[in-house]
Amino acid sequence: MGLFTPKELEYDPSVRQTGFNRYKQLISLYGADWFKINLFTVLGALPLATGIAFGVMSSSVLVLIPVSLLGGAVFGPFLAGLFDAILRGMRDDPGNWWENYKKSWKQNWKGSLIPGALTGLIVGMHLFMGFLLYWSQVFPGWGTVALYLFSGILFFIVTVLYWPQLVLFDLKTGDKFRNLILFASKYLWKVLGTAVLQLLWWGLTVLFAPWTLFLVPFLGFWFILFVSLLRIYDQLNQELHIEELFYPDRAKDLTDEEEW
Repeated sequence: MGLFTPKELEYDPSVRQTGFNRYKQLISLYGADWFKINLFTVLGALPLATGIAFGVMSSSVLVLIPVSLLGGAVFGPFLAGLFDAILRGMRDDPGNWWENYKKSWKQNWKGSLIPGALTGLIVGMHLFMGFLLYWSQVFPGWGTVALYLFSGILFFIVTVLYWPQLVLFDLKTGDKFRNLILFASKYLWKVLGTAVLQLLWWGLTVLFAPWTLFLVPFLGFWFILFVSLLRIYDQLNQELHIEELFYPDRAKDLTDEEEW
């Protein structure tokens, strides 16, 4: 597949690619499945989006907090399912997408309720504060703007490193955050770049709404998560031994080839 580029003679879709060819390969193999799962994810996000919109329009934090928590708890299993599907594609997991999606729900729905609720609350508070800053007749100051952007970047760093652990491993919350801090410290610039990329994506989505909302069912959640995870997947796999744990025979074959 030559997505956005002419077809390359050296590109072999049957061999695991690297770099931009890996991007094209994954889109070709799993893009349609991720698009379908994204539709479920959008449906799961509707209660959260509706509640946040109501809270922002009413300018009431007392309304915003409960609806964000409840909507986030509903959204959590859907977000976990999307993370799981993208990570399955990146490690070339076999199986039907629908069966894997149902398996993800069965394994992760309970564990994703509280993280989902907290995610919903943070998103709601950020949007509420963002609209207050946007509607303010007095410039809030560069320090306030910088703090607001920093908190958004920090949120996306936690999101892109916490949720993969939630769907991949059965770890205590403290262990997840310890891994998160260690990984972010070791690969700071790559993780930071991924967070900034997500911040720009969602910032532009909100800024140019409602026109950009028409793209959400098609690209909304899955595409930016895919690009973000693709940027750090090799490092995640190296540090967390993802494919070694899930496919020990595959890892053994690669080791045998290297020794040969």
